[in-house]
Order: sequence, then C-alpha cells, then structure tokens
Amino acid sequence: MNAPVEFTPPALTQPLLRSVIRGGLRLLFRSLVRPPTPIALQRGLIRLLTVSVAVRGITRSRSTIGGRPCEWQRPPDDGGRVFLYLHGGAYLIGSPATHRAITGALAKLGKLAVCALDYRLAPEHRYPAALEDAVAAYQELLATGYRAEQIAIGGDSAGGNLALITALRLQELGLPRPGALVCFSPVTDFSATRLHNPPAGDPLLNPAWIEQAIQLYCPPDMDRQDPRLSPVFADVRDLPPTLIQVGADELLLNDSRRFAAHAKAAGCSLQLEVYPGLWHVFQAHVGLLKAADFAMARVIDFLRAQGF
Repeated sequence: MNAPVEFTPPALTQPLLRSVIRGGLRLLFRSLVRPPTPIALQRGLIRLLTVSVAVRGITRSRSTIGGRPCEWQRPPDDGGRVFLYLHGGAYLIGSPATHRAITGALAKLGKLAVCALDYRLAPEHRYPAALEDAVAAYQELLATGYRAEQIAIGGDSAGGNLALITALRLQELGLPRPGALVCFSPVTDFSATRLHNPPAGDPLLNPAWIEQAIQLYCPPDMDRQDPRLSPVFADVRDLPPTLIQVGADELLLNDSRRFAAHAKAAGCSLQLEVYPGLWHVFQAHVGLLKAADFAMARVIDFLRAQGF
C-alpha cells in the first residue's frame, strides 16, 4: 500500500459520554496544563488525571532499558514481539504511568510485550535527549535478541513525533528498521504555523501550551523546521509501514494529514485514519469510549498485517 488511505470510521457516537469527557478535558486539562502553570505542577496534574487500574491478565513491572527507566506490560505469551511505546506530553510532562490505559490495551489486545520508555523531558533535557534515549532503547532490544521485524515503535503526540524521528535516526545510523510504526496524533511540524482550527474547538490542547513546549524543547539555535525535529520536512523514503490515527477536532489534525501526503509522495506504506468528532489522543479512553475501542482494534489489525 503506497497511498496514505484516509479511513473514516463508522459512527460510534455515545453523545452524552462524549459531551461529559469533552467538558471534563476542557475544564481539567486545557485550562490548567498550560502557562503560567509551572511545569512541576503540570506534571502533577497529568499524574492525577491519568490514574488507571491494572489490566487483567497483564503483568506490569519496572526495569531499565538503554540506561533509562521503563515499564513493561506483558501478556502470558507475547510471541516474542515487542512494542516500544513513547508517551506523549509535549516533551514536558507524562511518563509510562500516565499512559497505562494505552499500553495495557496494546499488550492485552495485541498479545505482545509493551515497553514504555521513561525518556528524559524538557526543560531539563532539550532535544536530542529524548531521541538519544529512544535510539538506545531500540538498540538494547536488538541486543537482547529481538529481531527488528519483531519490534514496533509508536507513541502519541510528542511521543508520535519521537517515534517518527527515531525511525529516521535509525536509518542514519544504518540500523535495521522496525517492523511497524503506530502514531496517535503525532507532532510533525514544530513551526506550528499550520495548526487546524476545529469548529467545535480542541478540548485538550491549548495553543499557549504548544508554544511553551516548543520553546522549552527545541534548542534556541535550531530551525523549528529542521527535519531532525519536524519529520514532515524529512526524507522518509525508507520509513517502515506506518499507521497514523488522529481526531478531527484537534489542533494537530493538519500535522497528520500533511505528513501522510509527504509520505505518499515518497512512496511510503502509510495508513491515515481520521476520527470525526474526536479529540487529541482519544485512544486514552479505551475501555470507556466505543470509538477508542474501535481505534485500538484497528491498531491491532494493522500490527497483525505486518506480522505481529
């Protein structure tokens, strides 16, 4: 498949639940996780807002990989396959613990091991610290016996950006490419000059927070459109098979659509799925929102099509 097929899912409305979640996100996330709220407080808020219970049938454990902490979620039999998950949070906040709903669902539904990397965050560690951590984690997976085709890399938001630039960096280093990439609402252009303006509004992302993240993560002497930061400007000809899912009601919709068009022009195997009426990283509501369950099932189908 060489075209970024833009798949639109069937109507899975749950109007009352969607309205409640949308309102809660706007009140508790969009209005608080933004300047002038200090980064330390933003990190505390995201931990409180993402408290989750253990997924039945999945074993969770802490470890290290590539010199960084990580969290593993494993089913009874992972078939020797692993998903290196890179959490979102604008490179400022978030951790493996804040994204357990997604990583647990991937492990359980996909019957594969999920390694969530606790990479270094800005402003303490600007680019390329997170990239170095992700590359080191991938190298350790190879060193422990995983074949490249048994490794998928993915993430959401900033983590989706990190998944893409990690795959590109692996090419530069001459390392074997992973078997697949999965990105939820990835950032692909750090210039943030072509953000979407959804009529219903983005209930999660605040433009002021996006600008804060860019200023704190990007080195001041580096062009924000540098392809090492912004993969929409990179040479992506050898990118692994890629799935991108994005909500229609989010500021970063154009990042996904523009990257998909760029990948199509380069002859990449990429599938784009746009979910109407949904917001940034709605997959975090898996187990609650039917559309999130549907999207996660699509991720598993995509991985299986790649041999996972």
